[in-house]
Amino acid sequence: MLADKVCQLLELESFSPIETEFAELLSGLASGRWDMTTGLFISDERLKLVDFTRPIWMLPDGLLVAKSNPRAFDGYRSVAEDGAALIGVISGQVQHQTALQNGVPSERIRIFATQAEAADVVAAGAVHAYASVAMAHRGYLGRHPEADLAVINVPAEEKQPAAGAFALAKGSAALRQRLDSCLGELLGGSWHREMMNGYGFSDADIDRLL
Repeated sequence: MLADKVCQLLELESFSPIETEFAELLSGLASGRWDMTTGLFISDERLKLVDFTRPIWMLPDGLLVAKSNPRAFDGYRSVAEDGAALIGVISGQVQHQTALQNGVPSERIRIFATQAEAADVVAAGAVHAYASVAMAHRGYLGRHPEADLAVINVPAEEKQPAAGAFALAKGSAALRQRLDSCLGELLGGSWHREMMNGYGFSDADIDRLL
């Protein structure tokens, strides 16, 4: 919705959304299949491949676990300390590196293609936690209230809320400048707050961007 609004304000008449797998987003930019992605977390690794606009969100991580949290997880480090615990991540997402940085060994990390796949595996008990954005987990549970799952917030000392932005191909400085200018006018305004509130963002979440 934010991308639609920005493109309308910039009068980008050729704007056309393309549905693709998450893992294809950056390679699609590099190969010229599209000019801009949906919002992605900013990381040093990704900055080697693409450029980013100014941030459009700041979000903390969370773990999706069995509803009773039987292994008493309270973040990545508690998963690392449980020698038998397996954690799931989505291919290409920054939570993979965050898990490693917090001591989870690579052999106990399982990689999945989609949110639904990872959540299903946790529900089945084959993996004990799935790391992603806490808000994404809550959105999933809102759409699947029957799921016997719960969200554990990752503490800030393990991972600070992460910035996300639209990704652009290297060499798109003019487009990035136009997008940043437009975002500067939109972010924090009444339309933006109403739209973001509808997705579960609080005013405090939005104020982090300003």
